[in-house]
Amino acid sequence: MSTTLQTDVASLFLDVARRLGDKPALIRRGETTSFAELARDVERLASGLLRAGLHPGDRIALLVPPSRDLYACTFALFRAGLVPVLIDPGIGFRNMGRCLAEAEPVAFIGSPKAHLARILGRWAPTSRLNIVADGSVPGMSRLRDDHADEPFTGGVEDLEATAAVLFTSGSTGAPKGAVYTHGMFAAQVAALRSLFDVKEGEVSVPTFPLFGLFDAALGQTCVVPEMDFTRPGSVDPMSIVGPVQKHGAHQLFGSPALLDRLGRFGEKHGVALPSLRRVMSAGAPVSAKVLERVTKMLAPGVQVFTPYGATEALPVALIGSDEVLGETAAMTEQGGGVCVGRPVPGAEVAVMRISDGPVSEWDDGLRVRAGEVGEIVVKGPMVSREYLRRPEATAAAKIRDGSQVRHRMGDLGRQDEKGRLWFYGRKAHRVRVPGGELYTIPVEGVFNAHPAVKRTALVGVGGRPVLCVEKESSTKMNDADLTKELLSIGARHSHTKTVTTILFHPSFPVDIRHNAKISRESLSVWAAGRLS
Repeated sequence: MSTTLQTDVASLFLDVARRLGDKPALIRRGETTSFAELARDVERLASGLLRAGLHPGDRIALLVPPSRDLYACTFALFRAGLVPVLIDPGIGFRNMGRCLAEAEPVAFIGSPKAHLARILGRWAPTSRLNIVADGSVPGMSRLRDDHADEPFTGGVEDLEATAAVLFTSGSTGAPKGAVYTHGMFAAQVAALRSLFDVKEGEVSVPTFPLFGLFDAALGQTCVVPEMDFTRPGSVDPMSIVGPVQKHGAHQLFGSPALLDRLGRFGEKHGVALPSLRRVMSAGAPVSAKVLERVTKMLAPGVQVFTPYGATEALPVALIGSDEVLGETAAMTEQGGGVCVGRPVPGAEVAVMRISDGPVSEWDDGLRVRAGEVGEIVVKGPMVSREYLRRPEATAAAKIRDGSQVRHRMGDLGRQDEKGRLWFYGRKAHRVRVPGGELYTIPVEGVFNAHPAVKRTALVGVGGRPVLCVEKESSTKMNDADLTKELLSIGARHSHTKTVTTILFHPSFPVDIRHNAKISRESLSVWAAGRLS
C-alpha cells in the first residue's frame, strides 16, 4: 500500500468536498456544516488572507478551539501556503509566550480569549495582522467574503515546503517547534487511510483537534464533542458516549486517560458502543486494564489500536488490542516492556546504542545486537527534519543519513524476533543504580499487575530506586499491606528485587496534552522531599 499522497492535505480535502458536497463535514453543538460549505470557507479565507497582505511562507499563530473556524482556517492556511503555528494552550501562559516569541508570527488568528491573553501577555509583538475568530466562520465574514466571487489562484506546489510548526507539549523539557512539511502531513493522512481502511462517509468523534483535520481530509464527518480538550483525563464520559451513540460513529480517537475514564464508565453502567469500527489512542502506552474495559464496550472483532510515535514522527509503529490482550500483556507483566507493534509501512526503525550526546551521521555500526535494549531511531516520510530556531535541539535529536534524517525518539526499547518494537521508557528517565541501570516500563509493568494498583512510576533519588504508587480508588487495601505484597512481587524478578522503597501518591502529575504521560521529574522531586 502507498504511504504517501501526491498532493497536499488542503487539496485532498477540497477534492473530497467536491465529491461529498452537501454531506455533513462537521457537527458541533447541534450545528452542521457541509463539505461544500466548509470548502467554500476554505477558498474564500485563503484568498482573503493573501489579499490582507500575507505571503506564502509567513508564520501565522493559530489559537482557535475546535470549531468550524479551526477547520476552515487551518485548511485555508495550508491552501494559501501560509504556515500555522500550533501550540497547545495547556502548556501555560508563560510557555505560550515563549513559544510565540520563538515563532515570531506575522499574524495572530485566535478566539476572543486568546486575543485577551495576547494583549495581557504581550504575546506575538511581531504580528501585524490580528484576526478574531468568535466560534463560527461568519465571525470573520469580512475577511472571508471580500472578493468572494474571485477564484482562488494559489495552492501548494512543493510538498517539501514548510506546512506548519507544531510545538511539543514540553512534558520532558521545554516545548519545541517541530517543523512539518506538506509531504509529512500527506504521508500521515495516507498512512491513516491505508492502516485503518478509512472510508469516505464514515463518522468520527475526534477528541484531539489535529486528528479531526485528518478525518475531514479523508471524507469523514467529524462530530466535535463538548469537552475541555486540554483536560481529556477529566472528561465526562457521557460527552463521548452521547455523540457516538446519537450519530452512529464509526471511529473514536482518544488519549489513554480519556479511554480510561470511558472504559470505567462503560464497565460500571453496562454501556455498549456497537457502531464503532475502530478506536485509536496515542500519547502514552495504554494499559491492558484499559484496553480490556474499552473492548468490552465494542462489537466482537473491533479493536483498540495504539499507534506509537511522537510529535516529531507519527505514526512509527502500530498494535491492536487483540494482540496485546492475547499475547503481549502477559509479557509486560513479567517485565518485558510494552509492545507497541510492528513498524508501519514507510517507517524504518532501528535500535542504536544508548548515547546522551549528539550523533551527527548515521552508521549501521550504531545498531545494537538483535533483541538488545537501545535507543529507538526512525526515518521515513512522516519524520520531521528540524526544530524551529533550535539548532542545539535539532543536533541532539536528528541524525543525518544521506539526504534523509533519522529522528531519535528519546525512547528506549528493543525489537523482538517477529520485528515488533517493545517500549522500555524514556531515555532521560532511566534510573542509575550500583551495577547498572533500571528502565522504567519493565519495572513498572511488574508492579502494575497488582489489582489494587492504578499505576506506578519508577524514579531515582540519590542513587536509590523509588517506586511511586497510585492506588485504585476502589481498593480497600491499606498502604502497609499493599507495600508488603508489592515487595514480595518485586523480589521474584531480577530487575525489580532492588526496588525496596515504595511511596504512595494520591494522584500522579501528568502531561498537559494527553493527561497520560507521568511527570516523573515532578515525582522525583516529591519523592526526594518525602525521603529527606
